[in-house]
Amino acid sequence: MKDPRFNDLARVLIHHSTALQKGEKILIEAIDIPHEMVIAIMRAAHDKGGIPFTSIKQGPILRDLYRLATEQSMEMIGKWEADRMAEMDAYIALRGSHNVTEMSDVPPEKMKIYQNHWWEPVHIKIRVPKTKWVVLRWPHPSMAQQAFMSTEKFEDFYFNVCTLDYSAMSVAMNALVDRMQATDKVRITGPGTDLSFSIKGMKAVKCDGRHNIPDGEVYTAPIRDSVNGTLHYTAKTIYQGIVHDQIKLEFKEGKIINASSDKTDALNKVLDTDKGARYIGEFSLGLNPYIAHPMLDILFDEKIGGSFHFTPGGAYDEADNGNKSKVHWDMVCIQTPEYGGGEIVFDDELIRKDGKFVVKDLEPLNPENLIP
Repeated sequence: MKDPRFNDLARVLIHHSTALQKGEKILIEAIDIPHEMVIAIMRAAHDKGGIPFTSIKQGPILRDLYRLATEQSMEMIGKWEADRMAEMDAYIALRGSHNVTEMSDVPPEKMKIYQNHWWEPVHIKIRVPKTKWVVLRWPHPSMAQQAFMSTEKFEDFYFNVCTLDYSAMSVAMNALVDRMQATDKVRITGPGTDLSFSIKGMKAVKCDGRHNIPDGEVYTAPIRDSVNGTLHYTAKTIYQGIVHDQIKLEFKEGKIINASSDKTDALNKVLDTDKGARYIGEFSLGLNPYIAHPMLDILFDEKIGGSFHFTPGGAYDEADNGNKSKVHWDMVCIQTPEYGGGEIVFDDELIRKDGKFVVKDLEPLNPENLIP
């Protein structure tokens, strides 16, 4: 029996995320997804007057396809996929592999062939710049385990997060965008944290369910050399398969001059990847009211309501402070009372305290105003 929440999510994806219009072609790419969900999206697209196309894939089959790859085979597959993508106006990807490490034994040289001939020409050069696209994970028991939840409870959590009224959130985000773009000095304090930097002149970008589900953040970047002080991240984080806890960073004129965690050597190895890895490429405020705790999945963790992330590594083009790096590591600090609290100040005005906004124009972003 089809879960009625499938239709709710399909409407979010078609009406809000891709804003599909009559006559537009949309590719629905489903990897290990229940066919009932694919059908729900197809029907929602049809009801809007769109023309749905589907691509049904499975993780274990893709694994072997990558493992058997040759330059010639991937080039041919990439050309076929690129020709199809070029015809599309919109794209939805649902990724639901039950094994998050399915590709772990694909040799790096084979993955490089895939990236060069399939991923980059199809997704980086066509899909991202030329379609209205959205990507989401699908709930499964391994994700529930990461979140320390039963499968049933995690599914309830997942659909609450993913069917949030993103249109209403988007409107409420405008005030935060305006605040951030008008701000020069930022100061953040909390247990083990006393951090200051400038965001003067930097663009602020709202993430409101257009490209990722779940969503809910507004990001910018600090002026590269303006960061000074200390930062203690209160959420666990995972990078290159290694889980870190209790990360503490010390900054001087933008650079991380000291770094520690429960795996200090591994942490510093990443930060020594290149020059830009010891500078910050993103500062973002998490706003999703349904996400309260980390689950070592950054698509969820960076959206935690009452959190911020301060990201060592490269900046995004949309909010570019000039920092370039192969690294982009979203480390999250939660400031709700359960995690020790904290304050964020813009130009000497207290904006958020213990995870809640305390100025009138930003109060609509507090959880009690985003959850019906």
